[in-house]
Amino acid sequence: MANIIRSTIKKVLLVFTVIFCVIYLLTLAVPFLNPQRWWPVGFLGLTFPYLFFILVFVFFFWLIVKPKLSLVPLVALLISAKQISVTFAAHFSDSDNTAKPKNSFRIISWNVANMYGLSNKADIKQHNRKELAQSVLDLQPDFICLQEFNHSYTQGENADNIGLFSKQFPYYFYSKDFNKENGYYTSGSILFSKYPIIDSAKIDFPGKYTGSLIYIDVKINNDTVRIFTTHLQSFGFNNADYADFNKIKQSNEASLDASKNIFEKMKAAFTTRGVQTDIVCSQTDSVKHPSIMCGDFNDVPTSYTYFNIRGKYRQDAFLKKGLGVGKTYNSLTPMLRIDYILPDTSFVINQFDMVDENLSDHVMLVSDMQLKK
Repeated sequence: MANIIRSTIKKVLLVFTVIFCVIYLLTLAVPFLNPQRWWPVGFLGLTFPYLFFILVFVFFFWLIVKPKLSLVPLVALLISAKQISVTFAAHFSDSDNTAKPKNSFRIISWNVANMYGLSNKADIKQHNRKELAQSVLDLQPDFICLQEFNHSYTQGENADNIGLFSKQFPYYFYSKDFNKENGYYTSGSILFSKYPIIDSAKIDFPGKYTGSLIYIDVKINNDTVRIFTTHLQSFGFNNADYADFNKIKQSNEASLDASKNIFEKMKAAFTTRGVQTDIVCSQTDSVKHPSIMCGDFNDVPTSYTYFNIRGKYRQDAFLKKGLGVGKTYNSLTPMLRIDYILPDTSFVINQFDMVDENLSDHVMLVSDMQLKK
């Protein structure tokens, strides 16, 4: 009887192993399927790191219980080498952002959550916008790429967020994706530069208030360098949606309604990002100068978005100099890397750091690099 039970348990566990392997292997198709047409792959892409750890556990389980069966998860893991390589960084030396290496320049990319920090109190918000700006300036960057930035041209000093940077960074280009009442409130992405800007452009994404891709061209040691930044479509979760996540844990009608609401928002975001990704690629793939792509992609490294924007000729500063999974977003799950600095192969990446100032729901990305001689 005991033998029958053990045999049955092994068969059941083998079935689950095969199921997990099949789902895991399906995630490997995600980078090649545009979610504009294949939106379910967006959900599938989010599962990769969790399935990876499950399969690692399963591999060791079968290695102990029945070594031959450990080949099943092992083969799946080996096939996924490319996805593993973009999910986990293995650079063990510490970055020191207190000083830039000689002949390098520093670039910062940060989703600043509308410049007002994480507090809902008005007096703290005013303090946070200055503290946030100072935390960037203290690192003495040469270029600053900010997403979810806002500024008012008419409300005075308390809403003059460009003014927090422009004394040290007189050259900038602002997307102004949203413009209310002739500048009373504007928001979008902004690029600040210590170098004079010789060209700039904005490429709008289709739809209402869906953002844009912007770039500036500057001269660095007589070479023209193009710096892009963008903020791709987010899920747009609000406080009510986060409350819905708690409802989903319950088994009742409220949880079903909450699930439908979350599902629809995520589906719409995956589809929109598919369109935006193709627009970004049309610009970044055709650039003739050395270029750096920075921004909040709102998508994970195993996504269609990441694989296509990075392409064959861009490096990932985190993978070159970082360690671990590199979480850049502080809500939802513990393994969301959705913000990136992606220079092309014209650059040498000297160091990379992630700085969490607890002033935004995203961490600040800092990288020092230089053009290859």
